[in-house]
Amino acid sequence: MKTTALRMILAGAAFFGLAIGAGAQDYPSKSLKLIVPFAAGSATDALARILGEHVSKSLGQPVIVENIAGASGVIAAQNVARAEPDGHTVLITTNTTHGANQSLMKNVPYDAVTSFEAVAKLGTITLALATHPAVPATTVQEFVAYARANPGKLTFGAGSSSSRIAGEMLKSLAGLDITYVPYRSNPQAITDLLGGQINIVFADISTTLPQIKAGKVNGLAVSTAKRSVLAPDLPTMAEGGVKGYDLAAWFAAFVPAKTPRASVDKLNQALVNAINDDATKKRLLAAGIEPETSTPDELRAFVGTELAKWAGIVKAAGIQPE
Repeated sequence: MKTTALRMILAGAAFFGLAIGAGAQDYPSKSLKLIVPFAAGSATDALARILGEHVSKSLGQPVIVENIAGASGVIAAQNVARAEPDGHTVLITTNTTHGANQSLMKNVPYDAVTSFEAVAKLGTITLALATHPAVPATTVQEFVAYARANPGKLTFGAGSSSSRIAGEMLKSLAGLDITYVPYRSNPQAITDLLGGQINIVFADISTTLPQIKAGKVNGLAVSTAKRSVLAPDLPTMAEGGVKGYDLAAWFAAFVPAKTPRASVDKLNQALVNAINDDATKKRLLAAGIEPETSTPDELRAFVGTELAKWAGIVKAAGIQPE
């Protein structure tokens, strides 16, 4: 009897192991849903749609992009964290949900590290400072002078944590009194900037640059320490007299915690292959995104570093969690 029972246990274990292996081999077994925490028209949305096309072909399954904007990405991130951990629901997100929110908010209903499995870093993006033509300034120096002469009269819109931090850093480093106006996404903030409802927007270059090139808004500077290859004519904030200003946003993919590692690795490879594709690279650069990749372990370590970095930026800017 004991021998029979032992054989049954071993057979069951072997069957269970084969089932797990088969499940990993079969991934993906249905369509993939890429959840974007910002509205259509945002840089993150463009990234998801560009990569989704390539990933669909390489994995042989449809890829659906779903936009869940609002609450600085919290709603979307929470939805993915609660999803079935089978690798078919993927969060295509930024440092907003996995870097800044943890310092900007008193309560974040997910853990940036333990609620997800890191998949791959996808790229970085520069932010640009754009102002409404009614603001009498075409350089950072002129803008700072005007803002100082008109304390409390100017407003800046932001539809992501990166954009808000960019504006708050400008206020802190230049000693300005400018009112923050929250938006569900940066494209919405740009719409109000064009309409004159707000005075400035500090947002991803893919959102601001088309309006700058069209002459609808004034482009004053980029957020990074070096000029962007995508907008070489725009000076840096430091060149404009705001010393120590350096900020860049990043993109990455995550799936729910406890997703099988084999599925994570397969998704990672599909995303890396997509980013390394020459045609895809050109499309990403045209969208203002500088392609970048990583392993799952590298991304997990990177998130830990970024959480500490953004905490320091928020503290230096004197922002109180809300």
